[in-house]
Amino acid sequence: MPPPVLAFPRQTWREIGYLLTNLPVSLLTFTYVSLWLYAGVAASITVIGLPLLAAGLTGSRQLGRYERRRALRLLSVRVDEPSRLPRGRGFFPWVWTSLKDPVAWRATLYSLIRLPWGVFTFTVVVTALFVGWPLLGWIARGLSSVDRAMVRGLLSPSDELERRIAELESDRGTVVDTAAADLRRIERDLHDGAQARLVALAMGLGLAKEKLLEDPEVAAKMVDEAHGEVKLALQELRDLARGIHPAILTDRGLGPALSSVAGRCTVPVRVSVELAERPAPAIEGIAYFTVSELLQNVSKHSGAQRAEVELWRSGDRLLIQVRDDGRGGATTDRGSGLAGLSERLGSVDGLFVVDSPPGEGTTVTAELPWRNRA
Repeated sequence: MPPPVLAFPRQTWREIGYLLTNLPVSLLTFTYVSLWLYAGVAASITVIGLPLLAAGLTGSRQLGRYERRRALRLLSVRVDEPSRLPRGRGFFPWVWTSLKDPVAWRATLYSLIRLPWGVFTFTVVVTALFVGWPLLGWIARGLSSVDRAMVRGLLSPSDELERRIAELESDRGTVVDTAAADLRRIERDLHDGAQARLVALAMGLGLAKEKLLEDPEVAAKMVDEAHGEVKLALQELRDLARGIHPAILTDRGLGPALSSVAGRCTVPVRVSVELAERPAPAIEGIAYFTVSELLQNVSKHSGAQRAEVELWRSGDRLLIQVRDDGRGGATTDRGSGLAGLSERLGSVDGLFVVDSPPGEGTTVTAELPWRNRA
């Protein structure tokens, strides 16, 4: 008499469910693939043959996605999604791109070899359910290991380049979101700061003009106040421009620019920049704003007495390290400022590591690609 259901862990039951559903799923996918392959090859001497094959391969790509999700849900095996098929401009480029798609062809092969395997696993598991219960867990684990290997081998991205493309597509979303957030910040700063001050300035000068003949002394006082508003508006615009891309960075490079940032920090900061030449402008900008934001965190949250900033080149990488002797405990959990920095650096093939044990200060190490200055 079989033991109770709870004799097996939940994962084992998922594996058993996966193995039992292999047969009906593989029957459907095998039938689909056989039909479009036969129809496409048979019609290859006509104008509809290649489009049929292209459409069938597109469907196989979708079947591969379904199988990856089924494997994740039941076998706990995670396989990266391949990058999307490039969209050709027009019908014939789409056909040609689809016919060359290695992801779709491997998904097709997966569907073809799964039918005999599905028959085998279904038969073995059903038999074990009735006559080999004590061995069922071991059988399910062994058979599902073969399934995991097939999923990884045939349904994963084509190669390292394919995986990198998928990562870059994900990073592109981060870059777009970051750029949109920066634009909203600039718009808000302009609206709430310099724009509001300039509107008030225009109103003040208008009133002074009306008072000019009637009461020159009052008008002169109002013009003097307007002059002060002009200075404040100019300072706000300079601060905003510095936040977009500081002139000192463009003119003199990272050393002087970061020394200027360090001078605005609320704790003493030692800056060491050992660079014989300048990296690409985009990399300079990312390095500048990374250090700037890290020093803002030191000022606001660390409780530190001093901090250090070091930049140097190692091969084709620009290395950044920012240390403080504060309270520590900083993390890159989602939603934190450090998480945002990590995502930004990741989007340009950079690295971001935080070492911040509680009570022992914080050390942030970042790497960026050098990319020779244009």
